[in-house]
Amino acid sequence: MRTKLGDHLRERLYAFWLKAPSIAQCAIGAALAWTAATQLLGHPSPFFAPIAVLICVGVGLGQRLRRVAELVVGVSLGVGVGDLLVAWIGSGPWQIALVVALAMATAALLDSGTLFVLQAGSSAVLVAALVPGDSTGGLDRMLDALTGGAIGVAVVALLPASPFNLAAKHASEVLDALSTVLEQAAEAIEKRDVDLAAEALEGARGTQAAIEEFEQALATGKEIAMISPLHWHRRARLARYEIAAVPVDHALRNARVLARRTLAALGETDPPSASLADSMREVSEAALLLQLELGAGREPVLARQALLAVAGRQRPERLGFSADVIVAQLRSIVVDLLLATGAAPDEAGAALAPLDNPRRT
Repeated sequence: MRTKLGDHLRERLYAFWLKAPSIAQCAIGAALAWTAATQLLGHPSPFFAPIAVLICVGVGLGQRLRRVAELVVGVSLGVGVGDLLVAWIGSGPWQIALVVALAMATAALLDSGTLFVLQAGSSAVLVAALVPGDSTGGLDRMLDALTGGAIGVAVVALLPASPFNLAAKHASEVLDALSTVLEQAAEAIEKRDVDLAAEALEGARGTQAAIEEFEQALATGKEIAMISPLHWHRRARLARYEIAAVPVDHALRNARVLARRTLAALGETDPPSASLADSMREVSEAALLLQLELGAGREPVLARQALLAVAGRQRPERLGFSADVIVAQLRSIVVDLLLATGAAPDEAGAALAPLDNPRRT
């Protein structure tokens, strides 16, 4: 019980550590936006300015520049529709319903972005419900949103989280998951353990969330490296992760099929041979090498060499349909990982030994 509690606490502390830079950016940016709008623009209650910072910075999300544009245009649309209608029909329950419906419908017709539509609706609500008696005009609220958005981008640029560490952490989880699936499948073949094969399949099926988080972390890291001069020198390191992202996703998809066929093969008359398990384990180790080299910011030379060695070996003797599928998926994973190391597609495909085993009679 204590161990589980301690593990959970460490997990939450680590999650907080990852989000701490974004929290600091939101807090500092909100204060700066309020100060700029009140002191420089002379707006008495610029609530859109700190809100814009929070939406722009977010917590671990990418596409900030698009969100700033959606925010400003959404606010403008919502405020414009709200000001026009409230001045004409007044404020009340049915007026709010009408203002929100018209603002969001107009936004949806102009752009499908969720933030854009929601910001238009929420801005219309604020105009219709909270500010009818306020002297603040729609232009002032638009300036508040623009000020907050600009400060949000500046805060990300000047107080950035590490884009490389963010991508490396999530990529490490993905490659570790791939290695684990292959290792468990290999052990299941060696021990003829159906339960272990089922465990490998279950683990493989749960990897999609890790892939999506990696893709989001990579998008965020690229954005930070683009707008922050402090991290321009990390673009080459991030580029290696960008090269690896799609092939690693494909490798995990192939690993799911491999795990499913491993489970099926263990129920057949002629189960896969131990040599196939050895090949799985070698590919598993190569995935960990790729993880280490990318994390160290190095060209993944050792991982590529290990994969080329596996790719060049003879395929095992045919032992049944499921075993043949496993071999095919393992070969696909090798190609995927070679591509992840930066190998050209032609080079990765040519590295595979011919399908026909010349030793067979």
